[in-house]
Amino acid sequence: MKKAFQLFDFSQKVNYKNEILAGLTVAMTMIPESLSFAILAGFPPLVGLYAAFIAGLVTAIFGGRPGMISGGAGATVIVLIALMKSHGIEYVFAAVALGGIVQICIGLFKLGKFIRLVPQPVMFGFVNGLAVVIFMSQLEQFKTVINGQVSWLQGTPLYIMLGLVALTVSIVLIFPKITKTVPASLVAIMVVFALVIIFNIETKTVEDIASVQGGFPPFHIPNIPFSFETLKVIFPYSVIVAAVGLTEGLLTLNLVDEITGTRGNSNRECIAQGSSNILNGFFYGMGGCPMIAQTLVNLGAGSRARLSGIIASLTILIIILFGAPVIGKLPMAALVGVMMMVAITTFEWASFRIINKMPRHDIFVGILVALITIVLHNLALAVLIGVIISALVFAWESAKRIRARNYIDENGVKHYEIYGPLFFGSTAAFLEKFDIQNDPNHIIIDFKESRVSDMSAIEALNNLTKKYNQLNKTVELEHLSPDCRQLLKNADAVINVNVIEDPTYKVVS
Repeated sequence: MKKAFQLFDFSQKVNYKNEILAGLTVAMTMIPESLSFAILAGFPPLVGLYAAFIAGLVTAIFGGRPGMISGGAGATVIVLIALMKSHGIEYVFAAVALGGIVQICIGLFKLGKFIRLVPQPVMFGFVNGLAVVIFMSQLEQFKTVINGQVSWLQGTPLYIMLGLVALTVSIVLIFPKITKTVPASLVAIMVVFALVIIFNIETKTVEDIASVQGGFPPFHIPNIPFSFETLKVIFPYSVIVAAVGLTEGLLTLNLVDEITGTRGNSNRECIAQGSSNILNGFFYGMGGCPMIAQTLVNLGAGSRARLSGIIASLTILIIILFGAPVIGKLPMAALVGVMMMVAITTFEWASFRIINKMPRHDIFVGILVALITIVLHNLALAVLIGVIISALVFAWESAKRIRARNYIDENGVKHYEIYGPLFFGSTAAFLEKFDIQNDPNHIIIDFKESRVSDMSAIEALNNLTKKYNQLNKTVELEHLSPDCRQLLKNADAVINVNVIEDPTYKVVS
């Protein structure tokens, strides 16, 4: 019980310098991204910053994974654009809050553990696709608006932007070879910021996206009719927001687990995400979820505890309240360079090295998931399709593995020893193993090395025993599980089941 309510692990050694500097670096990269997604969706800019503060703080304190960063993420915001256009921002706030309730329910019912069923090829595709999306999204900063038309930067502004981005990338690459006491990303941002201020370089800044000045997030009950009609409008969006947020969040949690060699708590993360989204809905936030790019920035800066996430979210609040004039001058080139390096380091380059050693269907799944992520920016759909295809491939391969060995004992009884799972995909091959017309009057089917997995398998057994019964032949099923015997009521007259303990397979939580 004590562990369930323990917010912080005080036995963990915390490097306070790394945590504070990592938090500051994360805050610098979160601000423009949250602003961009808010503007993209048609929200007031501050709605994005409020989401970054609320989601970041709540999940940093209560989340299931120290070192993971949450904020106003594009994965969830993109889902809400249609609702924003059709019904307005008040419905968006309500949908976000209801989505938070759905996420809490998923956590309370301990369904978050099922994310561990995502196959490795899907993870490869997800990470690689996301890396490309992060990189491509930075190219938007090389555009400008002239006379109401969006066009690419040209001439001197383009060369300045390219030069500053190249300088940022160079510092991020070189500085760790000099010292790792300070995050290279933060040093790169500060150096480029100083150069722009000192030499009065004309380039795109944060305030060119939107103002970041405001007050503390105000409490606000969504101004919508409380009716069943309203629920019908917002509930589908809430479910999708919850699913997308948890998919990205729990996959990010798995990724951090691999990087740090530790293990997070997926159900606790679900509850924390849901709580942050409920608060977002009532405090002018656009909702959010874990942000893989900022999480990797955080880990790359040396953070391994919860403190950096708390520092990042509080820094964003302080900037909203007091620091807008300074942060508004921050050159976008510095942030673009940092995010491009995040994209490059996020990409699983090892997947190219092992691609010729992977099964062809795994290669196909990985590429498909990456393409869906890149083209549709729908992480939940990409992962869902990847898991479904992987499951179908597994079912097909398993169906081909069912086999039988038969022999007749000294009493004239014919034994069929079944190997491999009996399920919907393997029932046809299973039935082909039996010689019903020529078999003796007594048959024993041994399931010691097999398992009846679903209703299709039970129906196949039922049909098989009926065919034997029509020829006045007796069938006994050995080592069949009790749950299957319960379902085989129609065959009770001809089946004598020898029940022994059968394993029950559960997902590890």
